[in-house]
Amino acid sequence: MAKKKQIELTIEEKLQNALVPKEEQPYKIPNNWCWVRLESINKYKSETLNPKNAMEKMFELYSVPSFDNKYPEILIGKDIGSNKYIVKKNDILLCKINPRINRVWQVYQHTNFGQICSSEWIVIRNEILNKSFLRYYFTSEYFRNRLCENVSGVGGSLTRAKPKLVQLYEVPLSPINEQQRIVNIIESLFAKLDRAKELIENTLAQFEQNKMAILHKAFTGELTAKWRKENNIDLSSWKDVIMQDICEKIVCGKTPTGYISKTGEIPYLKVYNIVDNKIDFNKTAQFIPNKIHKEKLKSSILKPNDIIMNIVGPPLRKIAIIPDNYPEWNMNQAIVRFRVKKDVMYKFIYYILIYPKTLDNIINKTKGVVGQANISITQSRNIQIKLPTVEEQQEIVNILDNLLAKYNKIKNLEQQLEKIELLKKAILAKAFRGELGTNNPDEESAENLLKEILAEK
Repeated sequence: MAKKKQIELTIEEKLQNALVPKEEQPYKIPNNWCWVRLESINKYKSETLNPKNAMEKMFELYSVPSFDNKYPEILIGKDIGSNKYIVKKNDILLCKINPRINRVWQVYQHTNFGQICSSEWIVIRNEILNKSFLRYYFTSEYFRNRLCENVSGVGGSLTRAKPKLVQLYEVPLSPINEQQRIVNIIESLFAKLDRAKELIENTLAQFEQNKMAILHKAFTGELTAKWRKENNIDLSSWKDVIMQDICEKIVCGKTPTGYISKTGEIPYLKVYNIVDNKIDFNKTAQFIPNKIHKEKLKSSILKPNDIIMNIVGPPLRKIAIIPDNYPEWNMNQAIVRFRVKKDVMYKFIYYILIYPKTLDNIINKTKGVVGQANISITQSRNIQIKLPTVEEQQEIVNILDNLLAKYNKIKNLEQQLEKIELLKKAILAKAFRGELGTNNPDEESAENLLKEILAEK
């Protein structure tokens, strides 16, 4: 039986299908803009690459780290499968699969050869609309959240957005000249923010470099060379020890299933409570009953000035001193405790554990399941250090406290990086609400632009 001929819709009928009904529009936009379905402006038609006839110099887009990167890494396609799709210059790619779901990229072709992408991308193509306008909208917080609303899979890296639903998502369409004005404002503001971000990152990198240099001097004896000379002490006073020699029994914690709650008597620490080598117990506070603390978890009781370290990663090297907010704490099995004995300064041990060289050998030998790295209790007990006299330990701690206090003020610049990202989100939100002050209400309505696009589909 012959297939029925598809009825051709009129432009007005296509327009009606393309426009988003008022009750479904996400937020208010200028009167000469219009909300449209993504599918109505997407002219991409799947063109699958035949591996048998693939060009020898076909390039595959395989790594798209973030929407800020215009140019991808490219790889000559040697093992090209049938699930690869040919894309063209200026196509917009929306990643639909975790862990890169909702990342956006615009194809910039810098060879004379074709380019292909795998089926993990939703491809958007439109020769009429401003490509950067589309790319910036797809990176806006609203659309990124929208993309993650309807995902399928069992969770984690297997979740993916549903392309058919994505094609029905809303796009705020402005007149073509307004699109360019919006892009100009965004790129001008982003350029200034990126310059500020670069300066902050360079300052922080220099801070880390200086910090590592100071710690190196501290634990090789260079930092206190003058002090030893003044006190007639030789470097031979430094003794080779392992952690179990200078600490009470080194143990990890346990997970008291069924007894952890958001309120309670004894604060209970997990690895995520160690932030920037300090205890952060504000955002994700958890507690256990005092009875469980004193009985089932008696071996892993924590007291102020104990030092803890995570032994399950990545990342490893998370170190912290237990503060005195509470008289006692407890911890889970991914954390190990160091409680120093007499004639050992807890802060000296804290600083020497932060010093990268202390843990390098152990971390290089860590074992774990795929994607995980573990330090054993035995390895923790056998961490090797050089221990000076308690008097020199005190001198080292005093110097480090003073020097690093100054650097910690610089470390606060990290908060400015967060503010820059928030500013970018705010700029994009205003841009696609028509709130950047660039819209001309006398310009031709975006509906006419939409009709032009629909006439070519």
